[in-house]
Amino acid sequence: MGYPKFSHNEKHKSPKWPDEYWPSENKPRSESEWEKCIHEIKKDRHTFIELIKKNQEHLFEPFSHGDGQTLLREALLLADHTSYHTGEIIILRRLLNNWKK
Repeated sequence: MGYPKFSHNEKHKSPKWPDEYWPSENKPRSESEWEKCIHEIKKDRHTFIELIKKNQEHLFEPFSHGDGQTLLREALLLADHTSYHTGEIIILRRLLNNWKK
């Protein structure tokens, strides 16, 4: 998903749901693909945090290009979405007994 690009770019067009949100192939990722994915997640997180810091006095102002969304709403949505997936990963790792000692 990445950070909510809508919050950063008024010309952003969301992908078509659900077709453009998921990979076209269901194959396991290679180690390098996983590393790239983790890097992109961290980069997106950093970008969104910087966006919040830069605009902290405008957290409650609706975006001019939206229909009532605010930066605070997008931040909470991102936190909620991320926590959901973190929980899924924890459950899968527990079921697979895949924890580093």
